[in-house]
Amino acid sequence: MKIGEVAQLAHCTVETVRFYEKEGLLPVPVRTAANYRSYTPAHVERLRFIRNCRVLNMTHGEIRMLLSLLDRPDSGCGAVNHLLEEHIDHVEERIRELTQLKEQLTGLRKRCRSEQRVDACGIVQGIVSMDSGSAQERHTHLG
Repeated sequence: MKIGEVAQLAHCTVETVRFYEKEGLLPVPVRTAANYRSYTPAHVERLRFIRNCRVLNMTHGEIRMLLSLLDRPDSGCGAVNHLLEEHIDHVEERIRELTQLKEQLTGLRKRCRSEQRVDACGIVQGIVSMDSGSAQERHTHLG
């Protein structure tokens, strides 16, 4: 099947298919005599798997690891469980970071509750006076 068909079956764009090929997550298909890419149902299945992993906010590295495990179907799933536990830890850390961000934004919002000139706005003054050097270092897999 052609790239457009694969994209349609996997509910994505042709650009997405090409991107995952370029990233090495989706195997490069064979080419026809007319130099068209010729995809198989296995490409569609793998692409759907990749997209589902992205919905779960997994990184390309995590997806790459899962795919390498899928390519060895007879191996145990302990590594899959470990990867998922690590991903859950990353999600929990990100939730903590987002909670802190929300508190910081809420604090800024409380600094200005009325319409006034921008140069007198407590939110703008708060942002200007923030110490970005003391910003929390992110401890998640997102960097």
